[in-house]
Amino acid sequence: MLADPDYSGHPLRQALEDLVERVSMHVSRLERITQISDRYQTGVQERFRNLSRRYDRQISRLEKAIRISDRYQSILNDLNRALQEASTHDQLTGLPNRKLMSDCCRREDERVVRDGSTYSLLAIDADRFKSINDTYGHEIGDNVLIGLSHSLQSSIRDSDFCARWGGEEFLALLAGADLHTAQLVANRLLNTVRSTMIEAGDARITPRVSIGIAQHLPGETDPDVYRRADAALLLAKQSGRDRFVLASDPNISTSPASS
Repeated sequence: MLADPDYSGHPLRQALEDLVERVSMHVSRLERITQISDRYQTGVQERFRNLSRRYDRQISRLEKAIRISDRYQSILNDLNRALQEASTHDQLTGLPNRKLMSDCCRREDERVVRDGSTYSLLAIDADRFKSINDTYGHEIGDNVLIGLSHSLQSSIRDSDFCARWGGEEFLALLAGADLHTAQLVANRLLNTVRSTMIEAGDARITPRVSIGIAQHLPGETDPDVYRRADAALLLAKQSGRDRFVLASDPNISTSPASS
């Protein structure tokens, strides 16, 4: 209508022009607001994308840090286990060491006091071990000790405990065992050791051991039992080696029996 000349004198034409102008102004303002909104939304979206990328990078770094931390924690746990093992076990043979055996003997003393049972100790020593070291060297001597430790472990019962006591001497704790049971274990141990062979170049070493056996008596502690077992071990050495000797009852003046 505004473009048609026939309506040029119409009384509503001016009002319509004013209305169209105001509408155009509103449309222009709306377009500007829309543009501003679009730019704002674009900025917000870009900031969000930036934040998302930063978040993803932080998550990636955190995951990497966690993986590194897990590796170090695993290494630390392995070191702790190794230190614990080193403090309680002999590095050469892998057997429990003297400290751990002493702790076990003390606990066994407490147990027999509680329930009135008994136990036996086997003091075991490699025969002529110095001669083996002097003849074949310390490396072969170490191999002999390792072979003996395997023989000991395979000869004792599941409930028993065997340790390297020091040098070429071992100690076996037979929980709940009287002298009869201890002799059976000692015989089995001697036979197992007799079948052990250690390669030394062109030679083969067949080690032997001597054993002293003592059963816990009422009122004794583990050092008392060990002293009697060690004395019986000395008698086994003096009487020919490759055998066991039973410790005598300190209250009875009789000579000990041997295998």
